[in-house]
Amino acid sequence: MNSVRTLITATLLAVLVWPATAQDKPTTVPTTQPVMDAKHVEKARTLIDNGVKYLVESAGEDGSWSLDKGAFKPAVTAMVLKALVQDPAYGPNHEVVKKGYKILLSYQQKDGGIYEPKEGVNNYETAVAVMALAAAGQPQYKDAMGKAVKYLKSLQVVPGMESPDGQKITEDSPFVGAVNYGRPAPGTKTMRPGDLSNMSFWMSAMHDAGVDPKDESIQRALKFLNRVQNRSESNPSKFAAEGSNDGGFVYSPVESKAADGAEKGLRSYGSMTYAGFKSMLYAGVAKDDPRVRAAFDWIRRFWTLDTNPNLPTKTNQQGLYYYYQTYAKALRAWGQPVVRDADGKDHNWREELVDALAKRVKDDGHWVNATESRWQEGSPILTTAYAVLALQEVTAK
Repeated sequence: MNSVRTLITATLLAVLVWPATAQDKPTTVPTTQPVMDAKHVEKARTLIDNGVKYLVESAGEDGSWSLDKGAFKPAVTAMVLKALVQDPAYGPNHEVVKKGYKILLSYQQKDGGIYEPKEGVNNYETAVAVMALAAAGQPQYKDAMGKAVKYLKSLQVVPGMESPDGQKITEDSPFVGAVNYGRPAPGTKTMRPGDLSNMSFWMSAMHDAGVDPKDESIQRALKFLNRVQNRSESNPSKFAAEGSNDGGFVYSPVESKAADGAEKGLRSYGSMTYAGFKSMLYAGVAKDDPRVRAAFDWIRRFWTLDTNPNLPTKTNQQGLYYYYQTYAKALRAWGQPVVRDADGKDHNWREELVDALAKRVKDDGHWVNATESRWQEGSPILTTAYAVLALQEVTAK
């Protein structure tokens, strides 16, 4: 085992060297440097090894993963499978992994989605399933993934669709381009209009499946992304004109999820800002685009790994592990090894994430949000999957 770990560490150190590029002033940083030092590469590998071991040992009797009482089995199984299939000790041909994919695909519906109909989170479950299938890279999963991608596109809000209040969605609706849960709103026969969290998973699935950023559905998604950014120059929504205009992102054009009752408009916060930032990059928006730069400036201003940034003090631990995995995906897409914050301090974002997760890991290798269970983060399986996936982004080439 030690020889394998030494080989993996040496390989990571060999490939994790960043080419000479530079951020635009005033955020220029030294760029010809190792992405992570040897200490952090080894620490990350140990955390991943122990986290993966915990996940494998936490499988249900049928070889799947879920939350309490079997809840959200397709989504959680897909998330764990993505972590396992990306791990050198497992990969797509390991029996544990093949068994998991068989269970996952048993949830594929006639409409192409991969979900449990009774749970009503069709988009989330299908999107994570697509990410897991794409990570496997196996030809036998290509057809199932293609059907799932087609289903995900069908969930997008388009003009002519009926809103929850029974009104027709028009071209100027703030929800055009959004992605809904794929289920009717409670007590109605109409679809929820959509939100940035659903969009973030949807966009990651499209990216991982290799959908061209120029695809009509992805370009339509940009309309919605504009509508959930606190940037009045590109967002005509009322909240953008009234609020902070800070370049960050909110949950939906009508809801922040971070409100404390004191602010005007809608309050930007970390997990949604990184989700919007990542989604714009995945959609092919240039890094020097004013919308992207505004989001990056928000990231620089609110830099922290101690909390979910800019949530009110009483709730700032909510969604912490969701934030970590979104942070890792977003900054890897951004493509710079160091971020200079608004005070001029340089941050190796990979090393800082490794340190943050090392500080929070339990003795048996798992993570759990012991402070805030909102958004299912009281589940050690879910939070451990988030953490391992984040660390895999950190150590990816």
